[in-house]
Amino acid sequence: MKQQNDLHTTLHESSKLPKGFELSALKIGYDGKRAANNLTGLGNYSRSLIEQLAVIYPACSFYVYTAKIKESLLQLPLFKLGNVHLKLAKVKGLAKAMWRSFSIKKQLVKDEIDLFHGLSHEIPFGIQHTQVKSIVTIHDLIFLRMPQLYKLIDRKIYTFKSRYACINADRIIAISECTKKDIIELYNIPSSKIDVVYQSCDDIFKKLLTEELKKSVREKYHLPEHYILSVGTIEARKNLGLIIEALPHINEDYKLIVIGKETNYATLVKEKIKNKNLENRVIFLKDVPFSDFPAIYQNAKLFIYPSRYEGFGIPIIEALYSKVPVIAATGSCLEEAGGPDSIYIQPDDADALAKMSNSILSDPTLAQHMQHKGYEYVQKFNHNLVAHNLMNCYLKTLSN
Repeated sequence: MKQQNDLHTTLHESSKLPKGFELSALKIGYDGKRAANNLTGLGNYSRSLIEQLAVIYPACSFYVYTAKIKESLLQLPLFKLGNVHLKLAKVKGLAKAMWRSFSIKKQLVKDEIDLFHGLSHEIPFGIQHTQVKSIVTIHDLIFLRMPQLYKLIDRKIYTFKSRYACINADRIIAISECTKKDIIELYNIPSSKIDVVYQSCDDIFKKLLTEELKKSVREKYHLPEHYILSVGTIEARKNLGLIIEALPHINEDYKLIVIGKETNYATLVKEKIKNKNLENRVIFLKDVPFSDFPAIYQNAKLFIYPSRYEGFGIPIIEALYSKVPVIAATGSCLEEAGGPDSIYIQPDDADALAKMSNSILSDPTLAQHMQHKGYEYVQKFNHNLVAHNLMNCYLKTLSN
């Protein structure tokens, strides 16, 4: 309770609310498409953000707007909180598709929403002509930085919606300094309009497990005692191929465990594995329950994330909370996620990756230093701090 009161005091000191407005009266609306339907990625980001705000600021009201919701997600603690209101639109067919971008405005006005937060790159068209203030979260502009990875029609739609949101929202949240720089450069948005608010990861990764529990998960998946871990969609941008290039030159006592949704790029990776006779050193895990991820992380000796471009890099945060040394790639925002004591290599330098991997795996003192400093660094992404920064952004928007 003391921490919550301290946050309230800090907020009122740092952000002046409009005259006659009280924090307890705040009504915030959210684009709930991802929160109500996506099981990973943007869905996790959306649900975690809303839940943490709702828990830390119980006097505020939080409205989640969506045209549909997965039945399984209804059972989550988020939708059982007394100050979280699920607003399901009663629309069908084409009207359902259009509601999120257009018709939702009428519902926001009817519900007397003070602030609407578009959680993934877009806001309703024309919301700037209502009394409802708006914020948009921009996770990345990879579709502009690496257009070859996207279909033309998808790239056009993403660009149109995100540019419109950046121009017309009252404020913008970027999830990293890298994304903020991209917004400024590619959309010509003034820096003063953008706040950087980092993400955290699910609390499930923040609890260190017993040796007994870690052993049971290792046995469940027949995992070796010594392994390197890679987590993320198996696509060209994530650059799993670099690890495969380096693997023949990494201590052969260590196998590589890969977890991630497969795309066409996975076929190329598996061909490379076969050509290098590495079939016995690479293990692909599929259909892993979310509850098993922490033990798989905590059993790993090294986490490698050589992605060519990211908006932030949540798997790095998960690894640092799991006290696992991290090697990541330069070129985007991964240094922000990994901190100064993780190791970074060029995304095409397999020799450097092998050299750095062997340095960590052969030097317990270095590994322990990286574990300790990484765990210390990742505390800057704890949920209370993230929620505080978000609320500050909300109040700043309302005060203008």
